[in-house]
Amino acid sequence: MRYRVRHVTTYTYSSSVQVSHHAVRLCPRATPWQSAASPVLSLRPEPTALGTWQQDYFGNPVLFFTIQQSHSAMTVEAETLVEVMPPLPVDPRATPPWETVRARLRRPRGTEEREAVEFLFDSQRLAQHHTVTAYARESFPPGRPILAGVLDLTRRIHADFTYDPTATDVDTAPAEVIRLKRGVCQDFAHLEIACLRALGLPARYVSGYILTHPPPGGEKLVGGDASHAWVSAFVPGSGWIDVDPTNNTLARDEHVTLAWGRDYDDVSPLKGVVIGGGDHSLAVTVDVSPVRD
Repeated sequence: MRYRVRHVTTYTYSSSVQVSHHAVRLCPRATPWQSAASPVLSLRPEPTALGTWQQDYFGNPVLFFTIQQSHSAMTVEAETLVEVMPPLPVDPRATPPWETVRARLRRPRGTEEREAVEFLFDSQRLAQHHTVTAYARESFPPGRPILAGVLDLTRRIHADFTYDPTATDVDTAPAEVIRLKRGVCQDFAHLEIACLRALGLPARYVSGYILTHPPPGGEKLVGGDASHAWVSAFVPGSGWIDVDPTNNTLARDEHVTLAWGRDYDDVSPLKGVVIGGGDHSLAVTVDVSPVRD
């Protein structure tokens, strides 16, 4: 599948910003199943200094820019063409028992396993909690193949929690999400990652987009798509496998990957530091449109 992705972010400030410095992660990363050209960026006001696309620690494309003129609003628009291939099928029953994976990664072999170990530990937003561990254990009885356990955990999160954008904020911890039984895709991804890490299994946070479909007989709303988040779990012999707890599915060719890291803090599409500005409001619109040959 080929897509045109347009992502527009606008900050409006209650007082003038004098100087701002920002990092942009709006270029879909290259993977074995995905290719993309560098996005066409439109920045308003025009930056005083504009870098070039680099790679951050996790290999995600990142670009830095600085605005050194007074401004009361800022808009960042990125438009990209991206091609996504469907993932190769993996039989969950043929994957190793989860305890075997946990034991194996205590003494990792090879580059892939050593890199996977980095995603075993607590991060800024994800710390161990007994409530999370107890929730995770229900999907991982002794001897269960790891991917079968991951898929069961994905199914349970989808069934047990209600999508509610008013229930949480960016700082809500997984244990609180379990108490509320509500949240958004970021919360569900954070919860599943915390569950897997609590059992000694590597998991990383993936940010990106998902193609949405209009209702029967209706038209797709322009700007009606949104940023999305899901989970990537490490399965020895098969590599990283992406699952989407918000939609109870394996990631398909309708998922466009932007970046991955330990949690949301590593992959925020736009973050920065400003001098001045007072209070601010944020508006984000996303369009993911299939491109037909």
